[in-house]
Formats: sequence, C-alpha cells, structure tokens
Amino acid sequence: MDAAPSKASLRAAALAARDALGDRKREAAAAKIAKRGLPLEIAAGTVVSGYSPIRNEIDPTPLMLKLALAGARLALPVVGARGKSLIFRAWSPNDRLVLGSLGIPEPSPAATELIPNIMLVPLAAFDRAGHRIGYGAGHYDHTFAHLRKVHHVTGVGLAFAVQETPSIPALSHDVALDFVLTEKDVFDFRS
Repeated sequence: MDAAPSKASLRAAALAARDALGDRKREAAAAKIAKRGLPLEIAAGTVVSGYSPIRNEIDPTPLMLKLALAGARLALPVVGARGKSLIFRAWSPNDRLVLGSLGIPEPSPAATELIPNIMLVPLAAFDRAGHRIGYGAGHYDHTFAHLRKVHHVTGVGLAFAVQETPSIPALSHDVALDFVLTEKDVFDFRS
C-alpha cells in the first residue's frame, strides 16, 4: 500500500504545473474569474481582502476592481511574525505599496486597519474538500482561526485549474475554504 503524498510533494507538483503556465494563460484566467465574479452577494461596504500576487499566483486585482465597482471596500494583508494572524489594511488601486518583511508589497502602515468579511486567498494546491496548501508558514490558517472566533469570514481561494489535487492531508489546525474559484470552475464547500 503506497503512502499518501506529503504536503511538500503535492505543493511542489502544483507549483510546477502553475509555473508552466504562460503569462497569457495566467492573465486570461484572472480575467475569466473577474468576469464571473464571486458566487455570493456583495453588499456595499463589504470588506474584501485580496493579496499581492507573488511566484506566479493568479492575480486577484481584476476581481478586486470589479468588486470595488460594486461597492466593496478593499484591503490587502500585512504579514507579521510567523504563527501570528495577518493584519489587513485598506487599499485602493492608486495606493502606493511598500515592501513588507517578506518582500511582498503591502499597504502603508498608515493605511486604516480593516477586518475582512471575505478573504481572497492565494494557494499552492487545493482539493475538492476545500483544503488548501500554502507555502507552509500557516499565515492564513492562523488568520481564519483568529478572525472566525469573533467575526464571520468567508474564505475564497483563487487558483488555476492545474493546481487541483485529488486529496490534501488536512491536519487539525488546517482551515478549509468556503470556495475555490478557477478559470474553469466554482467550487462551493459550504454545507
């Protein structure tokens, strides 16, 4: 009986598939997701956090811009210490970003801190149970666990279809997503 693949091997395979996509396919996928929009209603003033794409992640900006036109308030995460919750700061498309501690563009420390209602989440791999693999630091798992103690937060993973894997070994601290959006499908994991 073969052992189940490790998170590290699943991450490596999914990232290799993602990296093999060309720029045109990446841009087209982001545009398709934005055109489709979110599979839930967005009330005016809803706070939606996105992310600054790194390492060939799907770009959430087209979707975020569409949501802003519908009245959403936008935010981006600020990474603190490992094992700590992310902080979200207000962001608009004309805002200048600064490089954070991990070299990821973030809003200025002067930007207003917001608590998201919806978190658009990058990922390395996902399965059809709503489990995701990130880069291993646990920032999003800690954040969901922390925020969901006091506030309903909907987790929406954004990915390319090639990042789907049959099964991810979930641990007790891993937090499942509510949705994953790809250029081909909308996966709804709410029950």
